[in-house]
Amino acid sequence: MVKRVSLAGADCPVARALDVIGDWWSLLIIRDAFDGVRRFGEFQTGLGIAKGMLAMRLRDLIERGVLETAPASDGSAYREYILTEKGRSLFLVIVALRQWGEDHLYRPGERHSVLVDTAKGDAVARLELRSGDGRVLGWNETRVRKVGEEAG
Repeated sequence: MVKRVSLAGADCPVARALDVIGDWWSLLIIRDAFDGVRRFGEFQTGLGIAKGMLAMRLRDLIERGVLETAPASDGSAYREYILTEKGRSLFLVIVALRQWGEDHLYRPGERHSVLVDTAKGDAVARLELRSGDGRVLGWNETRVRKVGEEAG
């Protein structure tokens, strides 16, 4: 088995983010947590993931501050997994992945789940990248300023 290399000290924010949430099980756990899944058994059943793998991913997400555990809301002896503020801030990442999947992984007219505004029931608008002055930006209208590179 290949040893995983940590990207925690990388200069690139994308690399550091992938170090925390870069495997599909972690992203699917986070997605399900946004959908209200709270208990180990619910994650395991919904994802079809092996119990050992799920336990490892949950433990890692807790250690990295994405999830925390809390007493079960029904007063039982169980613990529930809850998104932290750090975890909740991944919502736009999940929405971006969802919208990319809608755009590129379904045939025209093929049915799929839809993210809707709870107040009105309408599908949410597409995400857009905007400049500081509000202009919509495309991928070719941005660049990464590397560490040590002068601004300007």
